[in-house]
Amino acid sequence: MTAPSIVTLLDALHKDGALANTDFLREGLAWFARQLMELEVTQQTQAQPFERTPDRTAQRNGYRSREWDTRVGTIDLAIPKLRTGTYFPSLLEPRRRAEHALLSVVQEAYLLGISTRKVDDLVQALGMQGISKSQVSRICSELDAQGDAFRNRPLEGTYPYLWLDATFVHVREDGKVTSQALVIAIAVHADGVRELLGCDVGPTESGAFWEAFLRRLVERGLAGVKLVISDAHAGLKDAIAAILSGASWQRCRVHFMRNLLALVPKHAQAMVSAAVRTIFAQPDRSQAKARLREVAHSLRGRFPRVTELLLSAEEDVLAYMAFPSSQWRQLHSTNPLERLNREIKRRTDVVGIFPNPTALLRLASALLEEVHDEWKIGRRYFSQESMALLHAAAPLPSPTVAPTERNDLPSAA
Repeated sequence: MTAPSIVTLLDALHKDGALANTDFLREGLAWFARQLMELEVTQQTQAQPFERTPDRTAQRNGYRSREWDTRVGTIDLAIPKLRTGTYFPSLLEPRRRAEHALLSVVQEAYLLGISTRKVDDLVQALGMQGISKSQVSRICSELDAQGDAFRNRPLEGTYPYLWLDATFVHVREDGKVTSQALVIAIAVHADGVRELLGCDVGPTESGAFWEAFLRRLVERGLAGVKLVISDAHAGLKDAIAAILSGASWQRCRVHFMRNLLALVPKHAQAMVSAAVRTIFAQPDRSQAKARLREVAHSLRGRFPRVTELLLSAEEDVLAYMAFPSSQWRQLHSTNPLERLNREIKRRTDVVGIFPNPTALLRLASALLEEVHDEWKIGRRYFSQESMALLHAAAPLPSPTVAPTERNDLPSAA
């Protein structure tokens, strides 16, 4: 298009008032976004829609809906999906909500008069000079509404696997700084896709708090849980037994090894660790149980407390072996949640002390919602084939046997 024609077009638009028409601008921006996404997907896949070429790297697989908030209003985007790999539009900012939450937390701390020179330096480094109290309140209210909607959304379908964990963050409440628990639940849907189910903040990681948290998940639609993976926190175990009855419980193997090695002198830890790890290298659950008893018997003389712990944890630490072997690596520990906790701590460490529990929940919700969105458009956590194996053969529940009832271990020589 030549320069005169562009000028003529602009004159016509100004004359008709089209540039001041919000609907016109919104429709134009929506059209531009569609064209940009199609162009990016074509470049990524090396093929036009329905085109078959030897250079094609992936196939289109429909669209997913997402709202895009702009200055001319909310636009409904249809983001293309791929059968293999992922695509995220360049016009969106995948981490925008979490960053806004972080900024609002820092500003709220500053306005409440509990900031330090470090927080002042951070505010200046983030380029936030001149933001008024009303602007901060607006940002916070918008984030709160989004966070509430995310944490209270209905859960549809079934979730065979559920991971639970807590991390602790410093929060100011009633004039005191306390370490409060941020609890998180993630799960794998029946289709193999990971989801972030919810989070909450409480003064302690008590059984009552965990029970209320799980009860809210069930009220929102959590169903079909076959295995819960967590550490051996007594309150959490009781809450799982009370709210998710019928589900097996897998004691996090990483936490278990730490607890076990804490009972062993440092010079013998490598030997004991190597022996115990042979248990988890067995090809099936029955052989793993047999190997556990052999290891426990061999360690009874030197480390009786290790033997007692191994026997008492036999069912709990091997529960994951009742499920498809292709999924064992992800099921035996809370490592998926540990990585998420590290990401949260990286953000919360910037703030240091949160002005109140609401500010912590605001930041956590914003971050977790974005991770949830990335999981939904990414590759499946478990393949459809392995999930089909799970649905075809439901594992038997794992009864917990008290250590005092165990009398089948050979006596030490």
